[in-house]
This record gives sequence, C-alpha cells and structure tokens, in this order.
Amino acid sequence: MAASRVLSTDPRNELRPFVEHYIGIDVGTGSARACIMNDQGDIVGLASENIGLWQPQTGYYEQSTTDIWRCICSSVRRAIDQHNIDRTTIRGIGFDATCSLAVFAGDTDEPVCVTGPNFDNKDGADRNVILWLDHRPEEETKKINATNHNLLRYVGGKMSIEMEIPKVLWLKNNMPKELFDRCKFYDLTDALTHIATGSETRSFCSVVCKQGYVPVGVDGSVKGWQEDFLKEIGLEDLAEDNFKRMGGVDNVNGRYLTAGELVGTLSEKAASDMGLQPGIAVGSGVIDAYAGWIGTVGAKVKLDDDRLDMEVAKNDVSQAFTRLAAVAGTSTCHLAMSRDPVFVNGVWGPYRDVLLPDYWMAEGGQSATGELLKHVIETHPAFQEAHSVAETYNTNIYDFLNEHLRDMAEKADAPHISWLGRHFFLYGDLFGNRSPVADPNMKGSVIGLSSDKSLDGLALYYYATMEFIALQTHQIVSAMNNSGHVISSIFMSGSQCQNDILMQLVASACDMPVLIPRYVHAAVVHGAAMLGAKAASTDKEGNSEPLWNIMDRYSKAGKMVKPSTDTSLRKLLAAKYKVFLEQCESQQRYRREVDEAVAGWTSTRVGTP
Repeated sequence: MAASRVLSTDPRNELRPFVEHYIGIDVGTGSARACIMNDQGDIVGLASENIGLWQPQTGYYEQSTTDIWRCICSSVRRAIDQHNIDRTTIRGIGFDATCSLAVFAGDTDEPVCVTGPNFDNKDGADRNVILWLDHRPEEETKKINATNHNLLRYVGGKMSIEMEIPKVLWLKNNMPKELFDRCKFYDLTDALTHIATGSETRSFCSVVCKQGYVPVGVDGSVKGWQEDFLKEIGLEDLAEDNFKRMGGVDNVNGRYLTAGELVGTLSEKAASDMGLQPGIAVGSGVIDAYAGWIGTVGAKVKLDDDRLDMEVAKNDVSQAFTRLAAVAGTSTCHLAMSRDPVFVNGVWGPYRDVLLPDYWMAEGGQSATGELLKHVIETHPAFQEAHSVAETYNTNIYDFLNEHLRDMAEKADAPHISWLGRHFFLYGDLFGNRSPVADPNMKGSVIGLSSDKSLDGLALYYYATMEFIALQTHQIVSAMNNSGHVISSIFMSGSQCQNDILMQLVASACDMPVLIPRYVHAAVVHGAAMLGAKAASTDKEGNSEPLWNIMDRYSKAGKMVKPSTDTSLRKLLAAKYKVFLEQCESQQRYRREVDEAVAGWTSTRVGTP
C-alpha cells in the first residue's frame, strides 16, 4: 500500500509571498520615529526615540544631528527587529524633519556648535542645530523684512523668525568670522539625506519654503538664490562660489529635487548604523508638515458618507486643491495645493515644485497648539489635582478634562459644552502669530477672567483654548479662500485628532468636514515612507512614479467629523469668532497707541538708595 501524502505542518515550509518594504523616518521636535510600510501601504513596524533638546537661555532651542542620527538608527533597528521584517526587502527610505537649521564645517563635514558666545562645543554635545522654534534672531528678522525684497512675496510678505535665513544671519553676527567662514548650512531634512548618502543634494521643499530660494523661472529668478537679497541683508559671502555653502546652483555645482526623487543610495556607513544593506534608494526629503500632507490628502473620500470610502473612483490630483492638510503637533501647519500661484498675506508661499512638479503650495500655521494646550493646563492652579485624578482613572489629562466638561454640561443642564464657555473669551497667541497676522510679538488676552481655581475653572480654560484653536483655524482658512484657494475640507493628522471635542469645534467653526486618518499617530511618518517608495520606483533613465499615484495607492481610509447642524451652536461660534477678531485687532491697535505714546522715552536706571 502506498504511503498517503500528508501536508507539512512545519511553518518554515509555508509559501510566503515576497513583500517589499519602505522606511519612513520622521524627526519631530521631541522624537525621531521610524515606520516600516509594506507594498500595500500598511504600516507593519513602528518605533520612536526621544531626541535631546537644549535650552541654553530663554528663547534658545538647540539640538544635535549626532544625537538625532543615533535616535533614527535605534528606531529603525527596533522597528525592524520587533516586527521581524526581512532586511533584504527594504527598497526605499524617505525622510522628513522639522524646518531647523543644521550647521557643518565645509572642510571636515563635522558638526559646528551653534551655542554662543564661544561656539567651542566644550560640552561635547555637538549642538549644531538651531531648532525651528528658536527665537534668537529677532533683530535679524526685522532687518530682513525691512528690505521689502521681492522674494518676501513668496513667504507671505514677511520672513518668519522660524525660518532659517534669520538664524544664519544671527550666526554671522555672533560667531567668530573664521568659524562662520568655514560653515555650510542645511535644512535638517537635507542634513539627514546628506548623512545617509553623502550627497549634497538639497530638496526644493527645504530651500524654497524656509531659505528664500525662488525656483528658476519664477518671477525672473535665474539661479534660485537671490544674490541681491543676500547682499542687502549682510550675507553676501553666501553667494561666493555659486552659493556653494547653501547647496550651489542647480545643475551647475548643485542639485535640487522635488519630494521623493532619488537623492542617492544608502552609504556603507549609514547602512551599518541602521542595520540595513547599503544601496537602498533614498528619496529627497520634506519638512515634517509636508509629509503630513503626503500622508493624508491622497485618501479616496466621499464627503457625504460617515466613513472615508476607499472604493470610489481613482483620485485625480485636482481633488487635492480642495483639501487643507492640518498637521497638528507642538504647532499646527496648514497646507494647501493649487495649480497656479495664490498669494495670501500672512501665509507662507506660494512655493513651486516642493511636492509635485509645477504645482504650488501655501503654508499657514499656528505657532502653538499642542504646546498652548499643555501650557494652559500646566500653569493652572488645579493642574496637580487634575493630573492626580486622571492618573487614578488611568487616563491622560486631556481625556479626563473632556469627560469633566461633559459632566459639567450635564450638571448645568447645558444644551452644549460650548454653552459653558459662552462668556469666556480667550485669545491665545502666547507664542506669537504665524498666520495670518504674521507677528511673532502677538500675545494672549482673556475676557471673563475669574478667581476660580477649581477643576471646573481649569476645564473652562482648557475648553476656551480649544475654541481659540478652532476659531484661528477658521481665520486662516478664510484668509486663504478669500485670496483664491478653494478649500472645502480639512485633513488632520497628529495626536490632536484623538480629541473629539477639539475636532468637532474645528469642523463646526470652519463649517467643513474634518477627515481623521487611519494612522492618527503616524500620518506624517507614513507620508515619509511614501517618499521612500517613490525613490525606489526610479528606473535606469532616472524616471520615477508620480508621487500623487503613490499617495493614491497607499493612503488608507479614516473617519469623518461633520460640522454641527445645531443652529444655536453655529450662532454662538459666529458670535465668538467676531469677538476673536476684535481681540486680535484691538491688541495690535493697543500696542501701536502705546508705542506712539512712549516714542522717544528712554529708560533711566534708578539706583537703590
């Protein structure tokens, strides 16, 4: 009798289809994250590590590319190991990072310390990064904006203190000349692709959005960098050798790429650091908020459904024009694409070529949203009590306060949570205004302040802060649409997406649906992985798959928050928005009137008796 054939139960004998993977790396203000995305767009591995942040004095924020790279490599290794990913299946890597300034020595390629007054790096921390939120170059920013140079049209009329040219100018004004003359400058994203590949290639996203680069052909630009502007502000030395220290001139002594285009391949050293094989494709990186755009707005959507519908017809890129990407973290960035340039006062851009060739991006933003919520909560007298109670319930303080607000509304028999704060008016520009006022000196104000130190008082302050964030979002969207954008939906990303009260306020204040992505905590790093997929698609002729096609294929469904249809709530928010605008405008007027009153008044130091 012939022996019967029995299927093997050994798992090693199972057929495993070959799956390709792509790595996304996101460097935020506080952490470096790595995600592994498969060729279906699913995140199959995720790890993060906190990065160092130094504050040598008030308003100064510094980091280290050495520390950041170590955290990146650790995150990549853990994401791969913890999820048992076959390293030989990694095909591409994409980077995003905050728009921070990284400084290296041109002769040694070593980090250059940015900590004054000695810049000697004695502490060994290699602190060569001036973080985006560093406000040291206040005078330099004023000098730059006083030029009224034509390129300022492409940054909303004013260059922000958060951008990188003011920081470079501060270094020139404070560094020993011989040290400054040795420096070369990168946006942090470009510094990371440089460390990964050895290439000096820069991304259009970095230089156009944050460094005053105007793409060739735009408004008569010939070399991208504007030599007359650099000379006028005192940085004429950066124009030497065809702007070599900033990346050079495209196709002359430099190379500039749109998002995800192939920068090069992973070097032997970088591969060893990451625990990967050398030769993996590395895509041109983007600023972190722009990775949030990539990771969210490509989803197929039916706006009349409760869920994002992935079965509708294939997305056309024109659908992106109606979708605002709101990338919410420490701050919030608001990104919109258009076919033609749209100029909006107080909104950065329009920027050409930074994500998709020949299309334009605009970037509004709030200087502090997550940081503002954190500040308001932690400085209230009832914070410790709230924190202790939240820990007792094993929840975070935001969820606890949301539940407390619901309890307060129920006890007061209020028609809506917003009723509780109807006579409390918070204007929250505690960290300056990015858009649309574009004034780093804006501050906060409160009408309706009481002596309440209780949990109820904290909850009310917290609610008013969320309301402020929603109303300011409405202000930014209105400014963009009034200037020519056609935004009709908001695609959120970041941890604030989990705050249901905040999301409902944003949707209702703006009167448009808010779309929350599948990967709430990982939409940005998911977008970075798509850059890796684009780089990996590059053929021998240098052509690669359009980024929009990759976004269309790999984006995932999420859920939708519709604006409230409650007529009374809409009337209340409309009234609160009117007060919000008056608080914004009156603060500017009050400062002007006081400045006029004290003009010419010099301070006199009075000695102690």
